[in-house]
Amino acid sequence: AALTLGSVSPAFAQLKLPRISPNATVSQTLGITDLTVTYSRPGVKGRTVWGTLVPNGQPWRAGANEATTFTTTGEITFGGQKLAAGTDALIAIPGETEWTIALNTDKELWGAFGYKPEKDVLTVKVKPEAAPMEEWLSYSFDGLMPNGATSMPNSGNLVLRWEKMRVAVPISVDVNAAVLASCRDAVAKAKADDFRTRVQAARWCMDNDQALAEARGWMEQAVAIQKNYQTLSLQARWLMKEGKK
Repeated sequence: AALTLGSVSPAFAQLKLPRISPNATVSQTLGITDLTVTYSRPGVKGRTVWGTLVPNGQPWRAGANEATTFTTTGEITFGGQKLAAGTDALIAIPGETEWTIALNTDKELWGAFGYKPEKDVLTVKVKPEAAPMEEWLSYSFDGLMPNGATSMPNSGNLVLRWEKMRVAVPISVDVNAAVLASCRDAVAKAKADDFRTRVQAARWCMDNDQALAEARGWMEQAVAIQKNYQTLSLQARWLMKEGKK
């Protein structure tokens, strides 16, 4: 009997079928921080969306199927409010002239069913705007702006588009703070003979005028570990920066 039971295949196989509202993911990196929205894309299909299919004043999953989720790998500013690294459900409460966008810790929701406002991490108010027709709901990161004098983007908008509506939430990252924290962590964990990590961290700080006294120490450590093209050329640039030609 045991042999017979061991040879029987599972009664139910895992059958994968296409979804009416297909899954989608969109990502954007700001500095060294990765932002990702995971959602499902419903279609208009000739229906009246706003105020009917998606009622005003009621929580909406901002997509289809499971709850839409927003993930950030580092601290950011979301709609003017600080948001720590992590993944949260993205819930929308539409209105004719103003929407509420909430990030909620209960990311295992099926849609917005069971949504509890007391679990919100934050809520922001945004204005809906008229936009060209969009048959399938979409998310994007638009309007990326550079970080100071560099070409690296550090801000933009998380944008939802569907039917003839566009809703944008401003997002920004303190790129310098995030990279400096990463440099400090990497140098602290570097092996005693690792000059490369110290050179990279010191070079970034010098190029971006961040924590120069601390970074000079990393440069000096690198030179002490090994005198080579990377370490000595960085030292030469540093002396030039200090006016020691």
